[in-house]
Amino acid sequence: MKHDRVHFGADYNPEQWSPEVWREDIRLMREAGVTIVTFGVFSWGLVEPEPGVYDFGWLDEVMDLLGDAGIEVSLATGTASPPAWLSRLHPETLPVTRDGVRLSPGSRQHYCPSSPVYREAAVNLAVQLAKRYGGHPALAIWHVGNEYGCHIQECYCEVSAADFRTWLRERYGDLDALNAAWSTTFWSQRVADWADVLPPRATPTLRNPAQDLDYRRFSSDALLACYRAEREVLQQLTPDVPITTNIMGMWEPVADYASWAADFDVVALDIYPEPKDPGAHIDAAFFHDQMRSLGGGRPYLMMETATSAISYRPPNRPKRDGLNRLWSHQAVARGADAVMYFQWRASAGGAEKFHSAIVSHGGADNRIFREVAGLGAELAALSGIAGSRVRADVAIVHDYANWWALELDARPGELKVPERVRAHYAPLWRENVTVDVVTPEADLSAYKLVVVPNLYLCTDAAADNLRGYVEGGGHLLMSFFSGIVDECDRIRLGGYPGAFRELLGLQVEEFWPLSEGESVGLTSGGSADLWADHVVPEGAEVLAAYTGGPLAGSPAITRHAFGLGTATYLGTRPDETAMRELVRDALRLAEVEPVLQGVPDGVEAVRRGTHLFLLNYGDRPVSVAGVELAPHDVVVLAGS
Repeated sequence: MKHDRVHFGADYNPEQWSPEVWREDIRLMREAGVTIVTFGVFSWGLVEPEPGVYDFGWLDEVMDLLGDAGIEVSLATGTASPPAWLSRLHPETLPVTRDGVRLSPGSRQHYCPSSPVYREAAVNLAVQLAKRYGGHPALAIWHVGNEYGCHIQECYCEVSAADFRTWLRERYGDLDALNAAWSTTFWSQRVADWADVLPPRATPTLRNPAQDLDYRRFSSDALLACYRAEREVLQQLTPDVPITTNIMGMWEPVADYASWAADFDVVALDIYPEPKDPGAHIDAAFFHDQMRSLGGGRPYLMMETATSAISYRPPNRPKRDGLNRLWSHQAVARGADAVMYFQWRASAGGAEKFHSAIVSHGGADNRIFREVAGLGAELAALSGIAGSRVRADVAIVHDYANWWALELDARPGELKVPERVRAHYAPLWRENVTVDVVTPEADLSAYKLVVVPNLYLCTDAAADNLRGYVEGGGHLLMSFFSGIVDECDRIRLGGYPGAFRELLGLQVEEFWPLSEGESVGLTSGGSADLWADHVVPEGAEVLAAYTGGPLAGSPAITRHAFGLGTATYLGTRPDETAMRELVRDALRLAEVEPVLQGVPDGVEAVRRGTHLFLLNYGDRPVSVAGVELAPHDVVVLAGS
């Protein structure tokens, strides 16, 4: 695809409309400034109406229409939802839930990721598409599948069970190693035959946590294997066409995207912030930073977002004037080289007919189309943005295995990763500090400050990496319940916080989770809740102690000089104001400067290349560095 501009477009589903409408669509696309569309996402049943029988006539015509109009195509392989005949002929391809219910077709993503029958049929379709359209002038990029794991993250059928055993053999080698990893001496769970190894299906009470954790890893890899199977044949047949799939910006651990990233020629994001959520733009900023980071800092594609209302979120409320423009510019500011919507024309029937689109049920003479067309013109005028990068001095550690493990049953307190990440990311956003999102084993040498929210599960390599970062002069901010278990969810013996006791210069004697509504004071000001570690310093300096509760007088926040750097530890959850002050202190210590000084609250400043983006999320006009911003307004300054 061309990289000389910020692309603008949408999901296009012409199979829902007559050829007369296609020609009207092309006219309106040119009017709106559309440069690219995703096409064919759910077309398998039309392209292959019977096994091995293909109908490309309608698809040929639309591809030619788009190409003649100068509109590039992100051509989907159409394998996101199998056709009815596959489920009828091969019901074993349908997924099975944890409690043994086999799901039926009639929705989407109704396939078992481990099914060899599904994978073979999907690859066959990808081959046919590559042979037919690999040389088409409109083809810009391949879009494999769609939103892997959005609905079926795990399948518990016998096919999946067999695939799981194969995966475990590759991971552990033999049953002795598996039994050790799963701590099967507990509750008489030792297995002596591979046939006894099962998925973590419904059980009388708590399941084996290591088994659960490995099944999440396996399920992520099974979905990735589906993508790779199609990618392999596309690479062979069309080696010059980039390949991607759209992953989701959402607070749900669908798959280990960090382990997928190397298989994307460009990262593609689907993101649907909640219009009525006052903090939605902060969550969105995190996901944009994460996508940019997954690609090693390279620009990514925002492949789906909504122009207005989102059909699956009651109440189905539209975006207010200017909000779509604001959020679209936020994506570009943080590294997106494309702004695309689901979808081009609102469906007349089906499950998502009340989802907003660029062209609504009433046509194009309305607010949404005018706003979108105006945005298309703005993006076309943004010269020098495409291909440029966003630089960050701060990294936040985010790990999917830790997410899965932290939210399993029978932990000392109920910790939710979305809340924990937000609590650390939001103060950085409010300070207008740009952040990369990294794994705990990533190269950290480029960052002045690394923030680690609740890294409960930590590999030896990750522990060594964080230790080496601080020892070499880096500054670390880490929260409670970190370093507790290894990659198999086994306790690191020798005293909490296990992997980080020496680095942090302290021991945690006991965890004191706080009840809902219970809080403690802090000598540094403010209060804290949710959790209170009983900390015994072993060289660490006490920055704040508890002023109430069961641990009154005990350290709550500490800092330890280690090597050439420092490690600050939060043994509790400070309130929002106290947390922001603590983050400010960490930024000062690490000598991290904001993107722009003196930015009012509610305004986001992001620098991408030589451009400075100023985005006002507030309901009042503000002045920033001599620039006037109306409510929900964006100003882009070039050469700043």
